[in-house]
Amino acid sequence: MANNTSHTTEYKVLGRILVLLMFMTFLTISVTSFNLGAFSVTVALLIACFKAFMVLSYFMHLKYESLLLRILVGMVFVLFAVIVLITFIDYAYR
Repeated sequence: MANNTSHTTEYKVLGRILVLLMFMTFLTISVTSFNLGAFSVTVALLIACFKAFMVLSYFMHLKYESLLLRILVGMVFVLFAVIVLITFIDYAYR
């Protein structure tokens, strides 16, 4: 951690994030019951990215870190999106 300030997150906030993550998990499962065609995988991946963002922000305390570290983690998400996009493009033109 770049700065030595301590931070605490209330259990109420962590509990709300946990309930939100569980709801998003059930939402991901329920997306599979709808026939969205090629978009069903896209919706599931978007929900998974949101859940990963919430875990990184609250449970791994990324929102308290320096700007450089947050930018680096954001670049990982961008790289992941580019790789998924390239995979979808490859799949569409086969």
